[in-house]
Order: sequence, then structure tokens, then C-alpha cells
Amino acid sequence: MSLEHASPAHPSTHHAVVVASAGGPEALAWTEVPVPTPAAGQVLVRTAAAGLNFIETYQRSGVYAVDVPFTPGTEGAGEVVAVGDGVDGSLVGRRVATAAGHATYAEHFTAPADQLLDVPDAMDLADAAALPLQGMTAHYLCRSTFEVSEGQTVALTAGAGGVGLLLTQLASARGARVIAAASTEEKRELSRAAGAHAAVGYAELRDAVLEATGGEGAHVVYDGVGRDTFEASLTMLRVRGLLVLFGGASGQVPPFDLQRLNSGGSLYVTRPSLAAYTRTAEETRQRGAELFSAWTQGSLDVRIGARIPLSDAGRAHQLLESRATTGKVLLTLP
Repeated sequence: MSLEHASPAHPSTHHAVVVASAGGPEALAWTEVPVPTPAAGQVLVRTAAAGLNFIETYQRSGVYAVDVPFTPGTEGAGEVVAVGDGVDGSLVGRRVATAAGHATYAEHFTAPADQLLDVPDAMDLADAAALPLQGMTAHYLCRSTFEVSEGQTVALTAGAGGVGLLLTQLASARGARVIAAASTEEKRELSRAAGAHAAVGYAELRDAVLEATGGEGAHVVYDGVGRDTFEASLTMLRVRGLLVLFGGASGQVPPFDLQRLNSGGSLYVTRPSLAAYTRTAEETRQRGAELFSAWTQGSLDVRIGARIPLSDAGRAHQLLESRATTGKVLLTLP
């Protein structure tokens, strides 16, 4: 760490959420630990808020193997308080957000300097943690994985989730007709408010898509639910349509016969990740700048569904796993 570029108030210890062994939400313990030191190419950020994402429930529970003990989180926002070797010291004091942080469920976290997004002065710094991961995910899904264009039909599961509401807005703004699925009428109303042409229950999604397209099917289906919806998602695609599996809220999709794509009409399937679409600092900044600009100008509504103290992260995980949340859940600090 470049000490000449460190904040004079930089402490040696802080509190972080630590998982000592895989388990339920109770495994998330608020613990005093040493403040991390930024490595070469990294910055140290004093946390304003961390973003809650489903992958962290998989890591905590052991669905995804993670070395323990560990502190979850990759998404967060705050102020840079120190930099590692090779990083411009002028970053100290910068208001930033990132989707590539390390152990963001803490009072401080480290992040690669080339994966930082500048937070506009007009934006609340804690609010900025709501956008990097889900916002850039929605952005690459409809701009890069499949370039949504005017007149196309887009089908979407998990329509009232954080990615779903942003993706609905971005796709609708490009002139697409979005048909979303959500589990309750309250959530479906959120999808409609975000610009969905129609919002229905999961059992009705296929029929709604086929009816809207004269039996042709959707150009693209964005599926964030996974195991429970994958097969149905394939059946609502038109010939040469694309299924984009971007999450697995119901569990991971088991292996399937590729011949299924042939019989369905020369279909395509992809399982993208944000890391593959933010490989360079330029690409990351471009996506972030477009999103923050749209947010500050009022053309993109980022729904923050709940703000829960970081020290109570276990309750936040319980709410997320029970699908009791809508929009983005932030883990905040005083």
C-alpha cells in the first residue's frame, strides 16, 4: 500500500461479516478483523453500502465451494481511502462503486483500480451500490449478449428482481416488447411500471408470449430462475431464438441433450457472466457511465427494495432466499 496516499484516519481493524463454515443465514457473523491492505493495482474503499446478490447465498450455503473463513460480497460503493502500488494516488477521496470488489460485506473492502465506476456527485453514495452488478448485467444482456432492437419480443423470468426491472427498462427503451413473469400480482405490477408490455404468472408466460407473437415465439428469453423454468423457456422461443440463462434462483440447470436445440428450431443457449463482459477498464467504465447517466437524468429507475444494516446480513439473506424482496437490497453502514 502506498502510505503517502493513505487516509490519515485509516484504522488497523474493522468489522466484517465472516462465514466460518458453510451453513444457513446464521453463518454470517459480524466480526472484528484486520483491515485489508490493497495489493498492487488495487484500492481500499471505506464502505457506504454493499449490494446483496444471490451468488452470495450459494457461497454461504456451500452450493458454490469457497475456502473458509471468508467475507462475502463483490458489489459495493464508498470512498477510496488508500491505494496499492502502481495506482494513481489522486484516487484517494474519490467516490466510487464497483461490481468487482473483494469481501464487500465489511466496513472496508479492496477492489481493482481498473474496475471502479465514478459515482456522480448528485447521487447518494450508498444508493450507488444498487447499480454496478445488476445494472451492468442488465446492460450487457440486452446490448451485448443479444442486441435488443425495436420490434422484437423479449420474454423474462424473475421480472421483479433487481436485474429484471432494469432489463425491462433498458429493453423497452430500445423499442422491444417485454413480457415478464413474476410470482405475485404486486411484483407483476412493478414489471408493468418498469415498461413491460405484459406481466403474468410463471404458468401463463409461454401462452402470453405465443399469443403476443402469433405463435412465433420470443426472439430472446432471459431466464434468471434456472432449474424450474429452463425447459419452459426453451418452448417459448421462435426458430433460431436465443435463451440467455443469467441466474439460477431455483437451482442450477442439470445437463441436457443438445439435440433439444435442434428439435426446438435450431435454438441457441448461452450462460454469460459479468466478468466476461467487463474484461477491460474501458468496457467497464462505458457500461457504468451509461447507467449512472441514465439514473441521474431520470430515465432509469433503480428500485431499492430494502436497506438492511450490514451487521444484520443474515436477515437479508433470509429475505432474499424466501423471494420476499423486490428490486435491490442494500447492506448499509451508518
